[in-house]
Amino acid sequence: MRRVSSPKNLQQDGAGGPAVPYLPLSSDDGTAQDASIGSLVKDAAQHVSTLVRAEVELIKTEAVGEAKKAFKGSLFFVVAGVIALYSSFFFFFFLGELLAEWLPRWAAFGIVFLVMLLTAGLAAYIGLRKWKRVRKPQRSIDSLKSTADTLRHRRTHDASSTPNSVTTS
Repeated sequence: MRRVSSPKNLQQDGAGGPAVPYLPLSSDDGTAQDASIGSLVKDAAQHVSTLVRAEVELIKTEAVGEAKKAFKGSLFFVVAGVIALYSSFFFFFFLGELLAEWLPRWAAFGIVFLVMLLTAGLAAYIGLRKWKRVRKPQRSIDSLKSTADTLRHRRTHDASSTPNSVTTS
Protein backbone atom coordinates (compact mmCIF):
# COMPACT_ATOMS: atom_id res chain seq x y z
CA MET A 1 0.00 0.00 0.00
CA ARG A 2 1.33 3.43 -0.84
CA ARG A 3 2.04 5.94 1.86
CA VAL A 4 -0.98 8.16 2.49
CA SER A 5 0.05 9.97 5.61
CA SER A 6 2.87 9.79 8.08
CA PRO A 7 3.78 6.29 9.29
CA LYS A 8 2.54 7.12 12.77
CA ASN A 9 -0.94 7.62 11.28
CA LEU A 10 -1.21 4.09 9.91
CA GLN A 11 -3.43 1.80 11.93
CA GLN A 12 -3.29 -1.97 11.53
CA ASP A 13 -6.61 -3.69 10.83
CA GLY A 14 -7.61 -6.08 13.62
CA ALA A 15 -8.48 -8.83 11.12
CA GLY A 16 -4.92 -8.96 9.80
CA GLY A 17 -5.64 -6.76 6.81
CA PRO A 18 -3.42 -3.98 5.49
CA ALA A 19 -2.68 -0.86 7.46
CA VAL A 20 -5.28 1.82 6.88
CA PRO A 21 -4.39 5.51 7.14
CA TYR A 22 -6.33 7.59 9.62
CA LEU A 23 -6.34 11.12 10.93
CA PRO A 24 -5.31 11.67 14.53
CA LEU A 25 -7.97 13.49 16.54
CA SER A 26 -5.49 15.56 18.49
CA SER A 27 -2.00 16.83 17.91
CA ASP A 28 0.75 14.75 19.44
CA ASP A 29 3.14 17.63 19.98
CA GLY A 30 0.69 20.12 21.54
CA THR A 31 1.72 23.01 19.25
CA ALA A 32 -1.71 23.55 17.70
CA GLN A 33 -2.39 26.50 19.98
CA ASP A 34 0.72 28.46 18.94
CA ALA A 35 0.45 27.68 15.22
CA SER A 36 -0.04 30.39 12.63
CA ILE A 37 -3.00 30.58 10.27
CA GLY A 38 -0.81 29.47 7.36
CA SER A 39 0.39 26.36 9.15
CA LEU A 40 -3.18 25.56 10.26
CA VAL A 41 -4.40 25.86 6.66
CA LYS A 42 -1.51 23.68 5.52
CA ASP A 43 -2.36 21.08 8.16
CA ALA A 44 -6.04 21.22 7.24
CA ALA A 45 -5.23 20.71 3.56
CA GLN A 46 -2.96 17.79 4.43
CA HIS A 47 -5.66 16.24 6.64
CA VAL A 48 -8.32 16.63 3.94
CA SER A 49 -5.98 15.03 1.43
CA THR A 50 -5.25 12.20 3.85
CA LEU A 51 -8.94 11.78 4.56
CA VAL A 52 -9.83 11.52 0.88
CA ARG A 53 -7.01 9.05 0.22
CA ALA A 54 -8.02 7.01 3.25
CA GLU A 55 -11.62 6.87 2.04
CA VAL A 56 -10.50 5.71 -1.41
CA GLU A 57 -8.27 3.04 0.13
CA LEU A 58 -11.11 1.88 2.38
CA ILE A 59 -13.50 1.62 -0.56
CA LYS A 60 -10.90 -0.24 -2.61
CA THR A 61 -10.12 -2.65 0.24
CA GLU A 62 -13.79 -3.36 0.90
CA ALA A 63 -14.58 -3.80 -2.80
CA VAL A 64 -11.74 -6.30 -3.28
CA GLY A 65 -12.83 -8.24 -0.22
CA GLU A 66 -16.45 -8.38 -1.34
CA ALA A 67 -15.42 -9.35 -4.88
CA LYS A 68 -13.40 -12.26 -3.48
CA LYS A 69 -16.42 -13.40 -1.45
CA ALA A 70 -18.66 -13.15 -4.52
CA PHE A 71 -16.16 -15.13 -6.61
CA LYS A 72 -15.98 -17.90 -4.02
CA GLY A 73 -19.78 -18.00 -3.85
CA SER A 74 -20.10 -18.15 -7.61
CA LEU A 75 -17.75 -21.14 -7.70
CA PHE A 76 -20.34 -23.10 -5.73
CA PHE A 77 -22.99 -22.15 -8.29
CA VAL A 78 -20.71 -23.44 -11.04
CA VAL A 79 -20.17 -26.71 -9.16
CA ALA A 80 -23.94 -27.06 -8.67
CA GLY A 81 -24.53 -26.45 -12.37
CA VAL A 82 -21.95 -29.03 -13.42
CA ILE A 83 -23.42 -31.61 -11.05
CA ALA A 84 -26.93 -30.88 -12.36
CA LEU A 85 -25.69 -31.21 -15.93
CA TYR A 86 -24.10 -34.60 -15.28
CA SER A 87 -27.19 -35.70 -13.33
CA SER A 88 -29.30 -35.14 -16.43
CA PHE A 89 -27.30 -37.95 -18.05
CA PHE A 90 -28.71 -40.39 -15.48
CA PHE A 91 -32.21 -38.99 -15.95
CA PHE A 92 -32.09 -39.85 -19.64
CA PHE A 93 -30.90 -43.37 -18.82
CA PHE A 94 -33.81 -43.66 -16.40
CA LEU A 95 -36.22 -42.47 -19.08
CA GLY A 96 -34.80 -44.98 -21.57
CA GLU A 97 -35.11 -47.85 -19.08
CA LEU A 98 -38.65 -46.76 -18.21
CA LEU A 99 -39.68 -46.84 -21.87
CA ALA A 100 -37.91 -50.21 -22.24
CA GLU A 101 -40.62 -51.69 -20.00
CA TRP A 102 -43.13 -51.29 -22.85
CA LEU A 103 -40.91 -51.14 -25.95
CA PRO A 104 -37.78 -52.93 -27.11
CA ARG A 105 -34.71 -51.48 -25.45
CA TRP A 106 -33.22 -50.12 -28.71
CA ALA A 107 -36.50 -48.33 -29.53
CA ALA A 108 -36.76 -46.83 -26.04
CA PHE A 109 -33.25 -45.37 -26.16
CA GLY A 110 -33.81 -44.25 -29.76
CA ILE A 111 -36.91 -42.30 -28.65
CA VAL A 112 -34.99 -40.69 -25.79
CA PHE A 113 -32.22 -39.74 -28.22
CA LEU A 114 -34.71 -38.19 -30.65
CA VAL A 115 -36.42 -36.26 -27.83
CA MET A 116 -33.02 -34.92 -26.76
CA LEU A 117 -32.19 -33.88 -30.34
CA LEU A 118 -35.58 -32.18 -30.78
CA THR A 119 -35.13 -30.31 -27.49
CA ALA A 120 -31.64 -29.18 -28.52
CA GLY A 121 -32.93 -28.11 -31.94
CA LEU A 122 -35.80 -26.16 -30.37
CA ALA A 123 -33.40 -24.41 -27.99
CA ALA A 124 -31.08 -23.55 -30.89
CA TYR A 125 -34.01 -22.19 -32.95
CA ILE A 126 -35.22 -20.00 -30.05
CA GLY A 127 -31.65 -18.81 -29.46
CA LEU A 128 -31.25 -17.93 -33.14
CA ARG A 129 -34.51 -15.97 -33.18
CA LYS A 130 -33.44 -14.07 -30.04
CA TRP A 131 -30.01 -13.45 -31.59
CA LYS A 132 -31.55 -12.00 -34.74
CA ARG A 133 -33.56 -9.54 -32.63
CA VAL A 134 -30.38 -7.94 -31.34
CA ARG A 135 -30.02 -4.55 -32.95
CA LYS A 136 -27.23 -2.05 -33.05
CA PRO A 137 -27.44 0.72 -30.42
CA GLN A 138 -28.98 3.27 -32.78
CA ARG A 139 -29.68 5.95 -30.15
CA SER A 140 -26.06 5.88 -28.98
CA ILE A 141 -24.80 6.05 -32.57
CA ASP A 142 -27.13 8.98 -33.33
CA SER A 143 -26.01 10.75 -30.15
CA LEU A 144 -22.33 10.32 -31.02
CA LYS A 145 -22.92 11.57 -34.58
CA SER A 146 -24.85 14.58 -33.25
CA THR A 147 -22.06 15.41 -30.80
CA ALA A 148 -19.42 15.07 -33.52
CA ASP A 149 -21.43 17.31 -35.87
CA THR A 150 -21.90 19.90 -33.14
CA LEU A 151 -18.21 19.93 -32.29
CA ARG A 152 -17.24 20.08 -35.96
CA HIS A 153 -19.67 22.99 -36.52
CA ARG A 154 -18.37 24.80 -33.45
CA ARG A 155 -14.77 24.34 -34.55
CA THR A 156 -15.44 25.73 -38.02
CA HIS A 157 -17.53 28.55 -36.53
CA ASP A 158 -14.78 29.46 -34.05
CA ALA A 159 -12.14 29.36 -36.79
CA SER A 160 -14.12 31.73 -38.99
CA SER A 161 -14.68 34.25 -36.17
CA THR A 162 -11.05 34.62 -35.06
CA PRO A 163 -9.88 38.20 -34.49
CA ASN A 164 -7.04 37.74 -36.98
CA SER A 165 -9.39 37.67 -39.94
CA VAL A 166 -9.75 41.07 -41.58
CA THR A 167 -13.07 42.06 -43.09
CA THR A 168 -13.39 44.91 -45.55
CA SER A 169 -16.48 47.06 -45.74
